[in-house]
Amino acid sequence: MKLTFLGTGTSFGVPKIGCHCEVCRSPDPRDKRTRVGAVVESNRGTRLLIDTPPELRLQLIAAGIDRVDAVAFTHQHADHTHGIDDLRAITTNREAPMPIYGPADTIRDLEHKFRYIFDTKMRPLPGTSKPEGTAHIVEPGQAFDIADMHVIPVSVPHGAVTVFAYRIGPLAYVTDAKSLPPAALDVLRGANVLVINALFRTEHPTHLSIPEAVSAAREIGAERTYLTHLTHDNLHADLEAELPRGVMPAFDGLTVRLD
Repeated sequence: MKLTFLGTGTSFGVPKIGCHCEVCRSPDPRDKRTRVGAVVESNRGTRLLIDTPPELRLQLIAAGIDRVDAVAFTHQHADHTHGIDDLRAITTNREAPMPIYGPADTIRDLEHKFRYIFDTKMRPLPGTSKPEGTAHIVEPGQAFDIADMHVIPVSVPHGAVTVFAYRIGPLAYVTDAKSLPPAALDVLRGANVLVINALFRTEHPTHLSIPEAVSAAREIGAERTYLTHLTHDNLHADLEAELPRGVMPAFDGLTVRLD
């Protein structure tokens, strides 16, 4: 299995508009962070896209990915969904609409904001095209299969919003979580690789901080943990040097192989 980090930044992205801090001016390409998204690829070539961030087109081009087999959304916030129209370049080459999975409130929000993608009565004019998707509401613990890929949604708190983490074989993928309830830990434990959001060094009302993410990683016990959803508060090199063994900051374009 292979994991590709498309984007690893917070909702502002890095550099942040109007900011001239050391990180936003950093020449290190690992400090250039677009909004969070990832692609998981099975050993048989099945590809699952997690979220559609606003820079999706540029992210997929940079990663050399021109096909995905399904999309799993974590939640409905703009930094995780507003690149959904970029699926058009992929769905026009498919024989069927793209399967799209997510929590009920996320799916309803997408169907409202992007009705043209899901409403089969809204057909493009001759000579034009539109992205096409089929919505699938899934519940926490209700596993679904995408070809040879087995996916388990896991509910985690993020303010008033329901967010899904995903357990996919040896991978635990968690973003925009404030904490990991016992039921979530039960599903995520045993993963070889953990991806988890880590916002600031200090506490935040809806996100794990870096110390909280490191503590959660210890509870899950993954061999390797990658921090994502990072802000411009930390230079990549400095954060990498201070994190404990087995915990690393992810960066845009990073590819991780999973046994």
